Amino acid sequence: MCGIFAYLNHLTPKTRKEVLDFLVNGLKRLEYRGYDSAGVAVDSADGNNMAIIKKSGKVQALEDEINSLASSLAFDTIMDCHVGIAHTRWATHGVPNAQNAHPQRSDTENTFCLVHNGIITNYKDIKLFLAKKGYTFESDTDTEIIAKLMLHIYKSHPQNTFQEIVEQCIQQLEGAFAVCFKSKLFPGECVASRRGSPLLVAIKTKTRLATDHIPILYGKDFRPHGGPATNETLTAASLMPRTPSTAEFQPMEEDKQVEYFFASDASAVIEHTNRVIFLEDDDVAAVKDGTLTIHRIRRNLDDPHAREITTIKMEIQQIMKGNYNSFMQKEIFEQPESVVNTMRGRMNFEGQSIILGGIKDYIPEIKRCRRLMLIACGTSYHSAVATRQLLEELTELPVMVELASDFLDRNTPVFRDDVCFFISQSGETADTLMALRYCKNRGALIVGVTNTVGSSICRESHCGVHINAGPEIGVASTKAYTSQFISLVMFGLVMSEDRISLQQRRKDIIQGLRQLEEQIREVLKLDSKVQELAKDLYKHKSLLIMGRGYNFATCLEGALKVKELTYMHSEGIMAGELKHGPLALVDETMPVIMIVTRDPVYNKCMNALQQVTAREGRPILICEKGDKETQEFASSILEVPHSVDCLQGILTVIPLQLLSYHIAVLRGCNVDCPRNLAKSVTVE
Repeated sequence: MCGIFAYLNHLTPKTRKEVLDFLVNGLKRLEYRGYDSAGVAVDSADGNNMAIIKKSGKVQALEDEINSLASSLAFDTIMDCHVGIAHTRWATHGVPNAQNAHPQRSDTENTFCLVHNGIITNYKDIKLFLAKKGYTFESDTDTEIIAKLMLHIYKSHPQNTFQEIVEQCIQQLEGAFAVCFKSKLFPGECVASRRGSPLLVAIKTKTRLATDHIPILYGKDFRPHGGPATNETLTAASLMPRTPSTAEFQPMEEDKQVEYFFASDASAVIEHTNRVIFLEDDDVAAVKDGTLTIHRIRRNLDDPHAREITTIKMEIQQIMKGNYNSFMQKEIFEQPESVVNTMRGRMNFEGQSIILGGIKDYIPEIKRCRRLMLIACGTSYHSAVATRQLLEELTELPVMVELASDFLDRNTPVFRDDVCFFISQSGETADTLMALRYCKNRGALIVGVTNTVGSSICRESHCGVHINAGPEIGVASTKAYTSQFISLVMFGLVMSEDRISLQQRRKDIIQGLRQLEEQIREVLKLDSKVQELAKDLYKHKSLLIMGRGYNFATCLEGALKVKELTYMHSEGIMAGELKHGPLALVDETMPVIMIVTRDPVYNKCMNALQQVTAREGRPILICEKGDKETQEFASSILEVPHSVDCLQGILTVIPLQLLSYHIAVLRGCNVDCPRNLAKSVTVE
């Protein structure tokens, strides 16, 4: 949820202004992750302390505050070695204000400060322990206890290194977190760690890197009893120093100039470098004297001996708005390209074949499974609902679709011959990730479907499909939904390639996929018509969206987009359930959108449509182009091209994406950063 960005320059002269610009621009790239408040910490002008600047609201408010302090911050001062940390917050503990914003500090002397993404579940125990030691607190956050625990450990063991203090501190923490530390006691040093929340380290040198892997160093477990931290375990005996190790990464001898970036997301560092290391849970990355070391607190049997330096394939143009008014608008209009990118290199339209390289070796095992389980949250869950019927048809296997949070609450039985798909745009969704580990521990085959290379779900799956939708910055997912949809359709086609009885069905679907790019472009031409329709709807308080069959998922997803962006009440209703309660809502004042296409449930949808009009409802129809019979019952019409029934949901969801966008604009809502929401839900 929150966004972390840190910058360290070693023997690379930068003015204080340049450092602050790096930090602020990094936060702007991460603002979609949290936008309640923001802050930075840099060395003070005299070099003997830290300057912490925090502001509630957007990153722009922080930038304005920094610029107003130009003289006291000594913008023109050149620094050869410096560490700056920055944070954009999505509030969990404490209201959004400057006091609760990060960085949080250990004391009024700013001895230690940190930025944090996640939730510390045992913070009350640690806070009580620290309060008994005489520490006082100035914020309502769980993060502040980490900074004060750092100070307590330092006072107990002043001979310890910065990295050792951090390691000892985080072993007392329970919950999910990514943290990045700075200290005035250790100038030029930065230490970061993660457990359950994403964090990467990016490296920039003037010459090529001397290695493509960073050795992993293992240390002792500081917790004497192996359990969660309590008031009893937080004693000096549990904070014994570790034996130092010597393996490390250094830039090549001929080039000691190096810059390091710590960030929650690769989009924040791509303008500086494309060489990144994705940290794993319980990794501790420390930079001292320009040298990066990665330590691991607990050794797992499956741990590799090194972390790979990955070259990310992303361009800065991909995360810029261009000529669009918002990232969401840009991402809606990118869908003709994003669906092609999802199929690129996988679909052979001439040979009527599909290759999903990430799961190719596991297809025989999947075909022998007991059932398929599709587990996800939010929009990703809707993509699973949208393709469930087709997967049942093409695989002839039982297909369960589960909300990750409910799946965990029920302690659902999972067996060794189950195949579990975990679908997540970010690959870091907390509930989905916990459900993945639950299923993996029970021996199921894990298949990840994500949009983010190097994400936790990507790394912890046995195999998977990268949807290749490109960076999605807007909090409300659009192009990732359609790409997830297509990825699951392609999986169904792979599973049915040897079924003679399904060959004609496969050919129809493959032909539908081939036409999809142009059909989406045609649907996007409805934008002006949808904008006019939004003018009639934006003052209403509620909106019903109805459909059934393959279009039921479209109703759910469309209603979610309206709720996310416009703050209107909206409900996606199964048209077959209309007579069982929802019909009571229908009258001449209730806006109703109905999706009726020429598919196997067309006649049933027409019955529902007539029931709505019989109650003086004035439905807005999303239907196929030229369908005059259906259009007789509509007050307004949005026509989409005809496609094969199982792909129609891709075309019918786009008008609802556009509608939610335009209603939000008319209501004065921030479409990229809806209130109370964050892009990557990394806490439960």
